[in-house]
Amino acid sequence: MSLRQRIVVVSMRVLTSLLCRIDDAALADVPRQGPLIIVANHVNILEVPIIYTHLQPRQVHGMVLGARWQNPILRWMLDATESVPLYRGEPNFDGLRKGIELLKQNRILVISPEGTRSGHGQLQSAHAGFIPLAVSTGAPLIPAAYYGSENWKENIHRLRRTDFHIAVGKPFKLAVKNARITPDVRQKIVDEVMYQIAAILPAQYRGIYADLSAATQDLLNFQI
Repeated sequence: MSLRQRIVVVSMRVLTSLLCRIDDAALADVPRQGPLIIVANHVNILEVPIIYTHLQPRQVHGMVLGARWQNPILRWMLDATESVPLYRGEPNFDGLRKGIELLKQNRILVISPEGTRSGHGQLQSAHAGFIPLAVSTGAPLIPAAYYGSENWKENIHRLRRTDFHIAVGKPFKLAVKNARITPDVRQKIVDEVMYQIAAILPAQYRGIYADLSAATQDLLNFQI
């Protein structure tokens, strides 16, 4: 780890610990080695620094909206953590190639299929941008969910720390290696993955994926 990365890890860990009481016990279920794609919900800006610092010493990289690099401070931190920029409305071939390269190095990629922060913590409709990455690399995916931090800004004004909870599910692979990925198949994969995230969230946060009976798991291979 470079000096700049150490500075980022220490500073982010101190800051998030001041703001939050972090329940990270479930991260013990994240594999300690090998390539991995973490698929998670996206509530607010606290998640990336918390997941990044609390999974150390594993090398973790977020796939982040490219517009974040316009802020000089964020750009310095994102470059230090080797985050991968993604751009809305574009094919993102460079991001895909970078993601494949990192997975080949047995690193962790963190992806938020919703694509934007909800603010309220309830799951929103998801996008399929991560599917080519998972299919082309064969890397396992693991669902993660954050909850309890939706009122963090109000808590700051009241000088209160926020309870930040992390849940982790079972790793799986996409069972579509030799299948033709049509738009319908792609949408089914996205829904199945989001139901895996919903299943580890308290019921009030499941949003449009609240009906867990709709999950078939037909396109997912679970690893025991």
